[in-house]
Amino acid sequence: MNIYDCFMYFDEDLLLDLRLNILDKYVKKFIITEATYTHNGTPKKLNFNLNNFAKFKDKISYIVIDSPPPDIKEINKNDSEEIRGEKLILNGMARDYFQRENLSKGLNDALEDDFIMISDLDEIPNLDGLDFERNKDQVIIFKQKMFYYKLNLFYKEFNWYGSKACRKKKFISPQWLRNIKSKKYPKWRFDLIFSKKKYTNIFHVENGGWHFTCLKKAEDLEKKLLNFAHHYEYEESGLNIKDIKKLIEEKRVMYDHNVDKKEFKWSGSTKLRKLDLHQLPSYISKNLSKYREWLD
Repeated sequence: MNIYDCFMYFDEDLLLDLRLNILDKYVKKFIITEATYTHNGTPKKLNFNLNNFAKFKDKISYIVIDSPPPDIKEINKNDSEEIRGEKLILNGMARDYFQRENLSKGLNDALEDDFIMISDLDEIPNLDGLDFERNKDQVIIFKQKMFYYKLNLFYKEFNWYGSKACRKKKFISPQWLRNIKSKKYPKWRFDLIFSKKKYTNIFHVENGGWHFTCLKKAEDLEKKLLNFAHHYEYEESGLNIKDIKKLIEEKRVMYDHNVDKKEFKWSGSTKLRKLDLHQLPSYISKNLSKYREWLD
C-alpha cells in the first residue's frame, strides 16, 4: 500500500518545502500541478523549480497545465454587473477545478489499494499513527487546525476539513474527493443513494494536521488574493494592501468562516491566538532557525 499526495502549486515554496519534509517518510509520490495562468485568467510564468527540491526529485511528478478549462464563460461588454460577477466567480472556480482534476495524470502507476490524498498545498495532513492499511471506510477526512500569517497564529474558533483520502479503487476524481462533505451522514438518508458528495462511511482523523493559510508577506498575500479562485469575492470586499497589513499587525482573521453573512466575513473581527510549538509539526520545532521569521 502506497500514498500519493496530490496538490496544486502557485508559488508557495516555503510551504512546499515544509510539506515535502513532513510527509516524505509516508508518501510514495508527490503529484503537483501548476498552470500557465492564474485563476482569474491572467497568463503567468511557471514558478516551480525542481532544483529547489532536489532532495525529493525522485518522488515528485510535476504536471504543467497550459490549456484553459472547456467551460469558461465569455464576459460580454453588455453584461450587467451582477451577471459579470457571476461569470467571474464561475470562471475562477472552473480554472481551480480544472487544475485540480489534472492531478489524475500523475496517478497512472497507483494500484487499487493505494491511497490517493487530495489537499491544497497549505493543508498538511498529520499522518503520524494513522493506520491506512486497516481503514475500511470510503473516505478519510482530516480535521485540521487553522493558522493565519504565521505558523503558530491559531484560528481557534474554526476547524478546517481540508485534506481527504481514499483508496484508488474507490477514487472517482480529485475534485470529487475535494467536494465530499465532511459530515458523516446516517445510513437511512435516501438522498445518499445518488449523491457524490454525502457518505456514511467516513473516517475522521481528529488530530488531522495543519492548514497554514495566508503564510505570506502583505504584498505577496494581496497578489495571491487577486489571482486565486475566489478573487472576485476579495475584490468586492473593499480590502486593500493597507487593510491587509493592519490585519496581520493586529493578528486578526482576514476571512471569518464562522460569520453567516457574506458581507461581514472580511471584517477581521476574530483575534488569532498563539499556539505552543509542541502542537505544530515536529519538523518545525526541530528547525526553528529555518522558520524563525514565520513564528510569532
